[in-house]
Amino acid sequence: MKRTHYCGAVNEDHVGKAVILQGWVNRRRDLGGLIFLDLRDREGLVQVVVDPESPAFATAERLRGEYVVEVEGDVRLRPAEQVNPELASGKIEVVARRIEVLNEALTPPFPVDASWRGEDDPAERVNEDLRLKYRYLDLRRQKMLARLKLRHQVEHLIWRFLSDEGFLQVETPFLTRSTPEGARDFLVPSRLEPGKFYALPQSPQLFKQMLMVAGVDRYFQIARCFRDEDLRADRQPDFTQLDMEMSFVSQEDVWEINERLVQYVFREALGVELALPFPRLPYQEALERYGSDKPDTRFGLEIRPAEDVFAGSDFRAFAGVVEDGGVVRGLVAPAELSRKQIAGLEEVAKRYGAKGLAWVKLTSDGASGGIAKFLEAERLRAWGLAPGQTALFVADDRQVALEALGQVRLALAELLGIERTGWNFLWVVDFPLLEWDSDLELWTYMHHPFTSPYEEDLPLLDRDPASVRAKAYDLVLNGTEVGGGSIRIHRMELQEKMFAVLGIPKQEAEEKFGFFLEALRYGAPPHGGIAWGLDRFLALMSGAESIREVIPFPKNQSGRDPLTGAPAPVAPEQLAELHLKIVE
Repeated sequence: MKRTHYCGAVNEDHVGKAVILQGWVNRRRDLGGLIFLDLRDREGLVQVVVDPESPAFATAERLRGEYVVEVEGDVRLRPAEQVNPELASGKIEVVARRIEVLNEALTPPFPVDASWRGEDDPAERVNEDLRLKYRYLDLRRQKMLARLKLRHQVEHLIWRFLSDEGFLQVETPFLTRSTPEGARDFLVPSRLEPGKFYALPQSPQLFKQMLMVAGVDRYFQIARCFRDEDLRADRQPDFTQLDMEMSFVSQEDVWEINERLVQYVFREALGVELALPFPRLPYQEALERYGSDKPDTRFGLEIRPAEDVFAGSDFRAFAGVVEDGGVVRGLVAPAELSRKQIAGLEEVAKRYGAKGLAWVKLTSDGASGGIAKFLEAERLRAWGLAPGQTALFVADDRQVALEALGQVRLALAELLGIERTGWNFLWVVDFPLLEWDSDLELWTYMHHPFTSPYEEDLPLLDRDPASVRAKAYDLVLNGTEVGGGSIRIHRMELQEKMFAVLGIPKQEAEEKFGFFLEALRYGAPPHGGIAWGLDRFLALMSGAESIREVIPFPKNQSGRDPLTGAPAPVAPEQLAELHLKIVE
């Protein structure tokens, strides 16, 4: 068997030539005197015609959808009235001389053929677990194969670009030591050393930093990572990231090369030209304007300070919050919202910690509805509210007020059908180095304990840790964080100081990170890097609603694999070999 062409690659240039094609029967139509087959492979469809006089006719009569066949025949032009402009091969057809059935097939549990014909795809409405159980069939659909191709193309472009920029691809271990990185580790018991465990890497963080100590200078890896955490649409227990690290660089250096890489990938893969540089938005400003550290900037509806609107008013619910150190923030809806719409938005605000959502409308006659009796129309106009609009307010702790209104902002854009198109990249920068953990009553790192603070903020580490800024940055696309990184701590004394601020005793630091701390003692260069969430990146590029749609064999929302049944019990003998016992 020797295939001469992919089905979707046969075109007018091959008219009069013999071809051998191999693939799946997408559809069979028996018109009495003629049999038409749509033959499919990963590159597309081609129409095969079987005449009653053909030696292949008897075989063609017994074909069914998804049978695997080999077709030998001759290419000819279709009659003008039969040309299909929707297909790359729509101007030609193959007249079969021989058909061989390579394998028969059961009827799939859901259709996989419709999308190839440009028709409504019933598989889109199938229960996701059924699609995942038969993922090898799901991947036969045109949309899913296109996403696999995009994934391959993007990874190929990344390899090409970074190789040309002097990066070395280096693989780091899957079996390593458990170190705290913000999520639970997947543990692997050691058979040879009872009671001891490897951990699957949450990221190659420490290894890539040690590669900088080794003098690799520019490293990258399309790395598999593992985190035992609760799942969402944009999370999987095992996922893929583009990991990068560079020596002797500043934040600007990291941003510049990543911007050019993103620009190159979008140009080559999507034909989209992105303007550089991407905007830089300080973390605190992102919170104040959008209520999020990953804002969607494709539309306005920005959050505004609103304390002045309520200054001197009798609305004690808000005045009391301000007196206790809280804030009032507002949002202008460019429409008169109904009570039902406002109630829905209030539920969103409450879901994110707010006690409620106050509101008022402005008409040509003045303020009305909600808390209108407490407010002056002139003050609302001065604040920016125009007739025909609705103001929404939250009074609370600053973080709660901003986060709640940030979510209301997104819900409001959805409610009003505000257009959100295009590709808005930006860098969120100047994150706090530390945040207070009220449960543990100690400072913890916002990113990881190896992130460098700004040098000018170092004196604040002891007296005002909350004010210390990190040389950390997130890459955001259309309201989704697609990458994050930082300039690292490369001096041993500062790394020890960081551990002390985090309340990690010196002995514990040596126990958990001793191998890395020792590496710093041997001359670590200044270095920094980033990791892209490649699955998230690809989901956005392809228009998928979940990263599961761009991962070949993902887990479901419960962390299970419907295809293989994992996680699954193992034999008692395996547990005994690993010196483990299941405790009910």
